[in-house]
This record gives sequence, C-alpha cells and structure tokens, in this order.
Amino acid sequence: MISWLYRFADAVRRYSRKADQGRLGEDLAHRYLRGHGCTVVARNYRARSGMGEIDLVAWHGGKLVFVEVKTRATADFGAPERAVDLEKQARIRRAAREYARRAGVDWSKARFDIVSIVAAGKRPQIEWLQDAFGEDDRPTRAARIV
Repeated sequence: MISWLYRFADAVRRYSRKADQGRLGEDLAHRYLRGHGCTVVARNYRARSGMGEIDLVAWHGGKLVFVEVKTRATADFGAPERAVDLEKQARIRRAAREYARRAGVDWSKARFDIVSIVAAGKRPQIEWLQDAFGEDDRPTRAARIV
C-alpha cells in the first residue's frame, strides 16, 4: 500500500514539475536508500546559519549518514558525483555538524555519502558512494554500491 502511495506522489510531481530533475533524483535516492536498509530521517535540511543544505539524512546501521544527491540527464559531461567539489563538501560538513549537534549525535558516528543518478533512458542508473568524503579535506576511499 505504501509503495503505491510513493509511486503516485512521484507521478504527480513528474506531471507538475517536468523540469525539476533534482527533486525527482532526490525521490529516487530516498526510495533507493530505504530499499538498501537506510532509515531516512530528514530531507533538504538547511542549516540555520544558511551555510549549507543536506539533501538526505539517514541512519544506516549505527552511522548517521549525510547524503548529497546528484542527478544528471546524461553522463556526457562526466559522472554526477564529480560536481561535489571541496567547496560543496565544506558546506555540507558545516550543515552536518549543526545537525549532529542539534540531534545529540556523536560526530564519530557521522558519514558522508553521495548518490549519483544518471536519468538517461527508462531506467535511471543509481550509484551509492558510501564514505565519499571525510570529515575534513583529506580524501577517502569510497565504496560504490550499484
């Protein structure tokens, strides 16, 4: 029953906002993460300081996961996750710190993921990059889940 409701809501959004690809990508990512064992607790969280936004906040196991969703119509200009540069990562980190502090979650339980969506064709290609970037500017080894 609930899956029917999600599909209906997605269809209404598609009809009313055909050009809003980012929103549709977030809907796909939300459903994808739920299907892979995540509990989504927030969408489009904006820090009160105005210095960042987090597309999705979820619990995965014992980790609080801050997810950036990147959606592209095609991969002609590179993978969507390449758009998450150091400046964007810093804004996400600031908002994540505020969220974790307000929620009373220990910072060591935080993780930063990227969900990359290429919406070409009838079936979008979704990739989940776990631990895509760290809590500082040092690179991490991301685990890809397709």
